[in-house]
Amino acid sequence: MRILLVEDDPMIGKTLSAALAQDGYTVDWIKDGTAARVAIDTADGAYSLVLLDLGLPRKSGLDLLKDIRRAGNKVRVLIVTARDAVADRVAGLDAGADDYLVKPFSLDELGARMRALLRRDIAREDNVIRHGDLALDAGSRSVTRAGTPVDISAREFALLAALLERPGTALSKAQIEERLYGWGEEVESNTVEVHVHNLRKKLGADAIRTIRGVGYVIGK
Repeated sequence: MRILLVEDDPMIGKTLSAALAQDGYTVDWIKDGTAARVAIDTADGAYSLVLLDLGLPRKSGLDLLKDIRRAGNKVRVLIVTARDAVADRVAGLDAGADDYLVKPFSLDELGARMRALLRRDIAREDNVIRHGDLALDAGSRSVTRAGTPVDISAREFALLAALLERPGTALSKAQIEERLYGWGEEVESNTVEVHVHNLRKKLGADAIRTIRGVGYVIGK
């Protein structure tokens, strides 16, 4: 899953980017509100979640949040800030934030809140997405088929999660690349095909279908 981190503190931004990447997320880190607005407007739905600081240069986090909500963008937003006053929490949630987390916080709590927000958009038990005999657990980042554990890489997990979020709907190669890779990462022309091929070997040839000229899909 691709995450937009909007944080101007270099140490916090670096720490969060590294921790989230280690958990298998693709992270784009931006340090000011104006650049974040451009990123969100041009992402074409690629971001599953925005982690938003409030005290940003050029455009405040609160103004950014109000702008994107007025524009009709429903991307999940988790405010992550040092502002702990009740008035600040109320203002953030009223502006359209889905959750509010006060610094300092534990990475475990951040991860739990992120998973809680991400699972609101699709029907699943706890952290598990199920489709037929296939189960993907976002909490433990594990996959099983017919109850048997399947060993997959972080990229393969992200690709499978993207497809399972919208079963029956084809994702194009470009949409998948946007979900799997951040800015500045070099993507070879056949990378998506390789990931799909590897998943089919591990999950079965029928797990992912190719819709010629459209993309890839899970489900009939």
